[in-house]
Amino acid sequence: MHDSKLRSRLKAQLTKFSSELCGELSRPLQKFVAQMLFGIQASQDVKLSNIARSLKEEIPLIKTEDRLSRNLKAAGLEAELSVRLAAMAGSRVEANTVLCLDLSDIRKEYARKMEHLTTVRDGSTGELHAGYELCAVTGADVNGSEILPLYQKLYSTKAADFTGENEQILAAVDLVRASTGGKGIWTMDRGGDRKHLLEPLLDRQQRFVIRCTGKRTVVGPYHLERSVAEFAAKCKLRHRARVIKIQDGKEKICDLRYGVEQVRLAGRKELLDLVVIAGFGKEPMMLLTNALKGARDSESLWWIAQIYLTRWKIEETFRFLKQSYNLEDIRVRKYQRLKNLVVLVTAAAYFAATFLGQKMKLRILCEKLLILSQRFFGIPPFRFYALADGIKRILSQTNPDPLQQPPPDLQMELMLAWQQ
Repeated sequence: MHDSKLRSRLKAQLTKFSSELCGELSRPLQKFVAQMLFGIQASQDVKLSNIARSLKEEIPLIKTEDRLSRNLKAAGLEAELSVRLAAMAGSRVEANTVLCLDLSDIRKEYARKMEHLTTVRDGSTGELHAGYELCAVTGADVNGSEILPLYQKLYSTKAADFTGENEQILAAVDLVRASTGGKGIWTMDRGGDRKHLLEPLLDRQQRFVIRCTGKRTVVGPYHLERSVAEFAAKCKLRHRARVIKIQDGKEKICDLRYGVEQVRLAGRKELLDLVVIAGFGKEPMMLLTNALKGARDSESLWWIAQIYLTRWKIEETFRFLKQSYNLEDIRVRKYQRLKNLVVLVTAAAYFAATFLGQKMKLRILCEKLLILSQRFFGIPPFRFYALADGIKRILSQTNPDPLQQPPPDLQMELMLAWQQ
């Protein structure tokens, strides 16, 4: 197979994906979405100048860029694409698929004229800087390697339509819930244990595993009201497990102890389980869940732990979105264009991470793209970076050269990494 044939097949799959994604959009917007998805994949960038350059149109570059910018301001584009993307990904969500809801940000500390620029907090450093908030939902199976980008929305606390962070989160939950039929188990990091999120999740009969800060007051046995941290301190950690954690590029053996206490929220009848896990750090990990049914034995409790730990696998996808498509280099100024561009990048990530692997012929295409990326990797999620690189290399070529076959041992490593 030559690169030219691979490029044609890849373009055909992009066209098919784009037509499924666009739904009832007007023809000009359908063409625009198709060109944007191609340009984002071919340039691995979100700057309109680079996207326009990758289209290689026989007109002045500024004309192409102006057309893309004009269409990018379309009102309602973000809402339509978000619903369609969630529907496509939602059909692949099973009963026990982990739905990771993550709040992050885009840092724009040197920007001055971007509309509704606000102050955001860097989750890793705690520093405050100018930028925009992101709310994302990504699906994954505990024992699988497939990642499902379901939803991602950019918002600003200074925008007129902003009503609160809790409302942004619940809007994401409701959109995804409508697409999945209520399937999946929601997982959130510390801060997700606030009353204004827990109660709506219970009202919607959604299963969840949420890490607690320890400050939340809950009701335990004998109607005692205590903080989660106090109940965790008295929890009997009867069960044992040993896991290997990769830390700073090195393997670290963690000997864990874990147990469970039954609690409930004040004013609510539903019983919840507080799963306490000691051994990952100085403080025990406290997970509040309603996903346990029946037995609370060692295996059942460890399954809850695995659901939360799946977040670590999914977090690689968030880095994939930012790094592979250079998301923090976004430079459009208007708020609607910003929101539209972020959902287009999410759609491009879904195409690379999920859509290409849905059928056997497409999986073979993926393997060719992995080979072209000239990368060697050992952790399955890293194949998304390699796929993005391979797609870029193929789509950005004008006069492709014949495919160079890798040595047999590398072919075997690629196949094994894909199958894991």
